[in-house]
Amino acid sequence: MNFWKIFGATVAACGSCMVIIIICTIIFSNSLLSMFNIKMEQEVVKPQTILCIDFAEDIIDAPTVSPFGVFDATTMSFTQPLTLVHALASIEQAAVDENIKGICIRLNGNGIVDPANIEELRRAVERFKNSGKFVVAYDDHYTQAEYYLASVADHVILQREGSLEWQGVGFSMVFFKSLLDKIDAQAEVFRPTSCIYKSGVEPFTLTSMSKADREQMTSLANDMWDSIVNDVAKSRNIDTERLKSLASNLEISVAEDALEAGLVDVVAYEDALYDYFATKGVKSNNLNTMNMMSLGRYSNIVNGNWQRIPFLEGSDKYQTPANTNLIAVVYASGEIVDGNMLVDNYVHGSMLAAQLRQLRLDDNTKAVVLRVNSPGGSALASDVIWREMELLQQTKPIIVSMGSTAASGGYYISAPADYIFTNRLTLTGSIGVYGVIFNFENTLKKHLGITIDTAGSSPMANGINILSPLSPRQKEVLMEGVDKIYTTFTEHVAKGRNLSIDRVRDIAKGRIWSGSQAVENGLADHIGGITEAIAMAADMADITDNFVIYELAPEPTQIEEFLNTVTGLFTQSWGVNPAIYGEDIKKLLTENMYLFNNHGIQCVMPGNIRLNL
Repeated sequence: MNFWKIFGATVAACGSCMVIIIICTIIFSNSLLSMFNIKMEQEVVKPQTILCIDFAEDIIDAPTVSPFGVFDATTMSFTQPLTLVHALASIEQAAVDENIKGICIRLNGNGIVDPANIEELRRAVERFKNSGKFVVAYDDHYTQAEYYLASVADHVILQREGSLEWQGVGFSMVFFKSLLDKIDAQAEVFRPTSCIYKSGVEPFTLTSMSKADREQMTSLANDMWDSIVNDVAKSRNIDTERLKSLASNLEISVAEDALEAGLVDVVAYEDALYDYFATKGVKSNNLNTMNMMSLGRYSNIVNGNWQRIPFLEGSDKYQTPANTNLIAVVYASGEIVDGNMLVDNYVHGSMLAAQLRQLRLDDNTKAVVLRVNSPGGSALASDVIWREMELLQQTKPIIVSMGSTAASGGYYISAPADYIFTNRLTLTGSIGVYGVIFNFENTLKKHLGITIDTAGSSPMANGINILSPLSPRQKEVLMEGVDKIYTTFTEHVAKGRNLSIDRVRDIAKGRIWSGSQAVENGLADHIGGITEAIAMAADMADITDNFVIYELAPEPTQIEEFLNTVTGLFTQSWGVNPAIYGEDIKKLLTENMYLFNNHGIQCVMPGNIRLNL
């Protein structure tokens, strides 16, 4: 009997290993084949080509660290996301490319695009229309975010049995207070008394939004909704109040509703696209025989005048062309953490500070654009970056372009810039600080029968941990640290934005602002994206007639490449559409769980806020 058990287990183990090997072989084979195919397709843009914005790939702020890109569980292969700057540059190039006849917005891919990036794409397509070329949109189903982009088209088609979402903008947040109560755990929170809007601690102390948090979230939702409605009203020639009424009463559901309300021009099947193309001089009876090129493929061919210069502190690999006017684009994308590593979706303070230092010391780099897409994080890491931003600003122009989120620590590092561009759908501000320390002593004792005891050279020798309650002196020290960092934060903002300290404290309080609100209260200078930021950088450096743009891309170590590849496999292999569920689950697991460890005092926006757009 034991023999057969061992034999069966061995066979099962061998079978499992074979399955894993086969899957890995398929994954890497598909990846290599896809990379080979891309190279084969990079030769030429054929005449009468239609540029297709299809979200076939993620459109992200910063280039991925992993050399393989992002794992796509639906195709069992790695794909390279498209960076926003390359996407925008490609649309700009398409406007003057005689081989590009027009743009087709066909949003049937699984790519993930942040709301503020959709706003920038929409502006780019709007500028493309000024060339006189056509823009058409078709889809079986439009989410509200997809329709926001598609509404800029000259002609919007919806599948006859399709649907369109139009319901407004909302925010939701997950609360853990009842869970902590069930397991007899406590959360000790520390935030300045004036930071009434700094709601990052509230999921652990409340079961629903506080009055102040509901006030700021409602204001945010209304302002962002106004921006979307105004854009759609202009493109579709519909009254703004009518658009708001349609959403409030949930009047848009099936295709006929959208047609009757004027949100789309035609309710028809996909062959209506062929008819539209024919009116523009592009004739074909199906899309397979047409010269359709995705935005990602087109970007691989043209990619403008962009260069990628690797960076590794203390290495001779960082070399810029001599006697050249360079504008550097550098990224702060993800949670800000301490350290000097390079991992996707994290900004290590020492690493970014070293990049900024290199840019300051490089004579060929005449101006710098920092693209910030971060909810913040470590207060210490934010201050390390802030110092290099301040030194850089004293030597050459530094322009900040804000992505979907540039809040708390993300705003901290932006404040020294000469000029700040923000999108209207950007979440920014959140000038505040807090600390959260959890105590699981009763959880272990009551539910697991585990007790903790300590001994040391002094009553405080064992430090702060999650297995024992804080002493009154420890609470006092933590609160002093929180107040000190908040004072420093507001002083940095006052200096960087040329505002009085009283004015900063009035608009701080931990409150999150939309991009439009940030411009109104002086936290940002202008509504615009990374395209406008680059133009401003060239103008301030007085090199508008002759400059080259390059991305400063930190070069990962082998272990960092491995970690990013493994992380990409884990976070993308959900078994469901990641665009619908995976990102929400990943955010819940990764952006909040760090609070259960002692990461020091945080300048971070609540990680579990979900924007429902």
